[in-house]
Order: sequence, then structure tokens, then C-alpha cells
Amino acid sequence: MADAGRQPIGVFDSGLGGLTVVRALTERLPSEKILYLGDTARVPYGSKSGETVVRYSRMSAHFLMGRDIKILMVACNTASAYALDALAADLAIPVLGAVEPGADEAVAATVRGEVGVIGTLGTVRSGSYPRAIAARDPRIRVAQLACPLLVPLVEEGWLGGAGDRLEDRAAAAIAERYLGELCAAAPNLDVLVLGCTHYPLVRALLARTAERLWDRPIALVDSAQAMARAADRILSQAGLLAGGAGGLSCFVTDDARFAEVAARFLGHPIATVEKVDL
Repeated sequence: MADAGRQPIGVFDSGLGGLTVVRALTERLPSEKILYLGDTARVPYGSKSGETVVRYSRMSAHFLMGRDIKILMVACNTASAYALDALAADLAIPVLGAVEPGADEAVAATVRGEVGVIGTLGTVRSGSYPRAIAARDPRIRVAQLACPLLVPLVEEGWLGGAGDRLEDRAAAAIAERYLGELCAAAPNLDVLVLGCTHYPLVRALLARTAERLWDRPIALVDSAQAMARAADRILSQAGLLAGGAGGLSCFVTDDARFAEVAARFLGHPIATVEKVDL
């Protein structure tokens, strides 16, 4: 191709959460064109079987490949856990999931040798983070916890600010309940992996709660930022970084509330969203 660097980056997620990856990409690689696909008609993936997640992921990948992408980023942690190997075998372009970059950064950050992972039920059940971390350093202990209520909190905008509003108190109580359970199971951990792309939006709340419960600062690994850094390395090494103006095109399989909630994830309104069938 004449200018492979100008091909877009393809990002897909089961819903809205992958927009945190898009935000991290646009901050780190502002010259890149990004195509985002949210499979919002079939969200959540976290409660579905591995076989179903692989099938849905292949359909999303096929859609984006039809638009000549240069790298596929699987923003959904559940899809990364179940479908990454199948997608990598199917496609002739780099395929980047959420788990491996997060595992890399968790291993690099821990001093005490104990890492916590919070995510959807599907991600936790898959055991993907413990396997990835053990492959890098089998001495590291990993404690996991599914935190399903954090996703609707984020999508409703109940982000746990510093005020005394009902949503602030509710978000704080839920974070306290989840992280309190993890603290009891893993009192020695010093790194917490945010194993769901929604969770960066409650990062400040989780950091405050963790520091209070463990009585020391806990390093948080943001899988969206980790993916953006990994994409930068892969594209740079392949000579595929773009120059010029970037941009974002969004596609969804069901457009209910997408534009409203997407603005919360991206930090700005989006101009257009196209509804598609896979």
C-alpha cells in the first residue's frame, strides 16, 4: 500500500467502555485515525460463554478489517481473555488485547509481589490475568475480584466525586465494599489492575478507597493507558505511525444512549455515530 501509516487503527468493545482506550490513543497518538465499533446490541460480553464471545469478536473484527485497518485493538477485557488467540490466528495484522499490556505493567510495578485484579465476571472467570502474570513472573501472587456494579455506576455518571450527593455516597459505598473484600483476601498487594475499560473513569475513587483500606498508596494499572502505550510501540516498530490530522469514526450495533454516554468517556461530545449490522 502506498501509505500504510495512514490506515486507521481499529478498536472494538462489547459496548462503551473501549472509548477509554480511544481517549488514551488520541492523547498519545493524536495523528492517528481511529475506527471504533461498540457491539452495544449484545453487551455485556462478561456474562456470556467463551464460545459466544469468540463468535461475536470475530464478527466485530471482520467489520473493521473491511475498512482496511492496520492494527486491531480488542478493548474489551472479556473478549481479550477468550478471543485474542483466535483473532491473532485469523488476521494478518497486529492484534492487541487488554490483558497482556496490563500484565506487563503490573509485573513491572509490584514490589511486594502481590497484585490485585478487578474486572467483569467473565474476565475473572477466564483466569487470563493470573495466567499472563504467571507467564512473566510465577512468583507473583494474584488476587481477583469481579466488580459488576462498577460498570452501571460509570454509565450513569455516578463517579464518586468529593461531594455529598447521593450518587457520590453510593459510588463510594460500592467501591468500599468491593475493595474491602479484596483487601481482606490480599492484604499485602501493592498493585491493582483495572481489568475493565469502564474502570478508568472511577480511577480517582478507587485510588482513594484503596489507599484508605490498605493504609498505603496502591499503584493502579489502567488497561486503557497500557494498551495505548503498547500500540505506540507496535506501530513505531513497524513504521506504521501516522502523520497529519487524526480523527474518530464511531459505529454501534444499537445506538440507544451512545452519544450521551460516549461524551462522558471521551471528555467531549461526538459528532456522528453510525448504526451498523454485523
